[in-house]
Amino acid sequence: MTARPPIALSIAGTDPSGGAGIHADLKTFTARGVLGTTAITALVAQNTHGVSRVHPVDEDFVTAQLDSVLGDMPVDATKSGMLGTRSLVELVVARASDSDLGFYTVDPVMVATSGHRLLDVDAVEAVRGRLLPVADLITPNLPEAALLLGDDVPEARTREQMLDQARELVARGTGAVLLKGGHASADEVTDILVTADGAVREFIHPRISTPNTHGTGCTLSAAITAEVAHLRHEESIAEVDGRLLAEAVDSALSYLGRALMSAADWQVSLDPDDAHGPVDHQVDIVRR
Repeated sequence: MTARPPIALSIAGTDPSGGAGIHADLKTFTARGVLGTTAITALVAQNTHGVSRVHPVDEDFVTAQLDSVLGDMPVDATKSGMLGTRSLVELVVARASDSDLGFYTVDPVMVATSGHRLLDVDAVEAVRGRLLPVADLITPNLPEAALLLGDDVPEARTREQMLDQARELVARGTGAVLLKGGHASADEVTDILVTADGAVREFIHPRISTPNTHGTGCTLSAAITAEVAHLRHEESIAEVDGRLLAEAVDSALSYLGRALMSAADWQVSLDPDDAHGPVDHQVDIVRR
């Protein structure tokens, strides 16, 4: 068989400041040793202070991008981030249903940290009812998990509430849920992985004190996608079970922790007040 690297695909929006979205995904794919490919869903004007404008990409051009990649390259694993509209959600659902995407991770990007809405109101129901059932893994934070469960569902505040919400999301059809606890106020961060077979794995790590957290969700989901791409290609593992997925998540969380720690004292903004810089995606890459 002709040699090739593991291949991962990101379906998401841009970030010209380089900390999140497609830009963070490609950096993470490279850092984790996979060939990164993309389909851009939106052009986003944002920086360390937040999102100022969003320019959606026409659906037919998103389709053309997906056709260009998937018709030419064997994708081992895919992640999606910002989809934006109901029609784009349905477009991706159709591709996932055709098994074009390999192992499929959904980072359910809905609202930016700055408060800018990144998912149309009428698209939320499509994410709940159509996108989650085709996902092999979803990686919501606490506000996103609550919104995925319903408009009036409160955010989880305790470990037990997190576990209940993760199990409920799995019961609604997704393959696995990594519920991220970074929005909680504790000194330790607890992330909970629940898989369709009922297995539960908790990842507990100290909170890193830093304002540079821009793009952490994108980076984590991309790192998990990269780890799974290695499993499916290099190890020839067609079905990633709960144990292997937990190992992939553990490795991705460790990478994110190193990237956060390395960039903890960075000041990349000309106006540092209320700025949230990126993590150090290159933390494991040897610098000259």
